[in-house]
Amino acid sequence: MIVRKIPSLSRRQTLQAMAGLPLMLAAGGARAEEKLGFNELYKSFGVLGLQFSDKVKRLNGSTVSVGGFMAPPLKAEAAFFVLTEIPMSLCPFCSSDADWPDNILVVYLAAKQTFVQYNAPIAAQGTLDVGPWTDPETGFVSQLRLRDASFDTV
Repeated sequence: MIVRKIPSLSRRQTLQAMAGLPLMLAAGGARAEEKLGFNELYKSFGVLGLQFSDKVKRLNGSTVSVGGFMAPPLKAEAAFFVLTEIPMSLCPFCSSDADWPDNILVVYLAAKQTFVQYNAPIAAQGTLDVGPWTDPETGFVSQLRLRDASFDTV
């Protein structure tokens, strides 16, 4: 039997190896998250409407974190809210469609949380779900959403 000595890693090599750990954990099914900004949601707007960015398509089904603001919910006991890039003091559902922002993301909470003021910055974390979907309870139609989500004030 031949025994090989395995060289020990230096502190620097160990830190470099650990830097790739979140990517390996994500591939292994653990809940690692990647940041996603509102400016990264779409790559173009054309005759066919908004086109999702390559990053959004790649992250579909992955855990992501998105910073923004909570739009006033439809009702206090809602299981979802709309995350917006800028604070909105009025319910976006009550505005005319001309005022409807194109930089929103629907967030479906995994567990009940207390909503926060519209101007408090938050970070929402959840599984990115891309494509048209109609909520069976509310009839709300979304193209892009976070599922099994939570949020923290920042």
